[in-house]
Amino acid sequence: MKQLLYFTAVFITVIFSVSACPPGDRAALLAFKASLHEPYLGIFKSWTGTNCCKNWYGVSCDSLTHRVADINLRGESEDPIFQKAHKTGYMTGSISPSICKLERLSSITIADWKGITGPIPSCISSLPFLRILDLIGNKLTGPIPKDIGMLQRLTVLNVADNQIYGGIPYSLTNLSSLMHLDLRNNKISGTLPRNIDHLKMLSRALLSKNKIRGPIPDSVSKIYRMVDLDLSFNQLSGTIPPSLGKMAVLATLNLDGNFISGTIPATLINSSITQLNISRNALQGTIPDVFGARSYFMVLDLSYNRLQGALPKSISSASYVGHFDVSHNHLCGQIPNASPFDHLDAASFAYNDCLCGKPLKSC
Repeated sequence: MKQLLYFTAVFITVIFSVSACPPGDRAALLAFKASLHEPYLGIFKSWTGTNCCKNWYGVSCDSLTHRVADINLRGESEDPIFQKAHKTGYMTGSISPSICKLERLSSITIADWKGITGPIPSCISSLPFLRILDLIGNKLTGPIPKDIGMLQRLTVLNVADNQIYGGIPYSLTNLSSLMHLDLRNNKISGTLPRNIDHLKMLSRALLSKNKIRGPIPDSVSKIYRMVDLDLSFNQLSGTIPPSLGKMAVLATLNLDGNFISGTIPATLINSSITQLNISRNALQGTIPDVFGARSYFMVLDLSYNRLQGALPKSISSASYVGHFDVSHNHLCGQIPNASPFDHLDAASFAYNDCLCGKPLKSC
């Protein structure tokens, strides 16, 4: 009987040890937790016991290996903990390099905590299975890890709304699986990589509100899956590559708030783009008179430039033009009394040299 009880105890111990997370993963999580301070919601109170795969808030493990696979800590969540507190989370501290000891991590989401500071641990580049790195909405500083391109499985890189500085690492263009790149609202400087077209799977590139300078590489147009490209409010210069208008699925192009000069490429007007904002630049010349059935604009904003001449007559041939703004230019002539101009207000045409006709004063 004693022998049976002994073997039963051993059997239970073996089963538990197989299903529980390894002690090394548990120790890494506790070291990661020790660098953070979250006093209001108490989400780390669940991080107790020996099995970090069971009921540890924001931690998920692989069902086969029982290694920690996902860390999902979001400060703006619909979780009952947040709903009960009637507030979003606020966390201070830093992201400990101990997170890199979790070698089987597939996703890291430490987002919207507003108070987490310090750098992105450079060792994150050594996590071979990482697919998602989402650190949006903190106060992280320092550069993007220079070896970020080692993460060959990475599909999402989101470090928006932080204080990241430095250039875009050269190795980033090695991320052949990357689909979503979000670097908005940081202090990133330098130029766009010339070989950005190596990011063959990229569908969204959101880089607005940084300090990126130099020209827009023509190679961007070779990213065939690109749907959204936002380079607004940077320090870009040079001209708009006409090839951007030839991209097969590009739907949103935001270049507003830069130092871009030259003329508006005709290819942008008769393209697949539905939201085009190239306002607040130094564009000159006339608005291309090439609108046609393929022209479908939910947004067409050309305001705050140096455009001259008349409004193009062909715009009435466009399939649709919703929000339209050519204010603060040097346009002249009569506003056509036809769609899409018949639904626009005076603000869309204000501060030009000599535009006239409804909704402005009569000619």
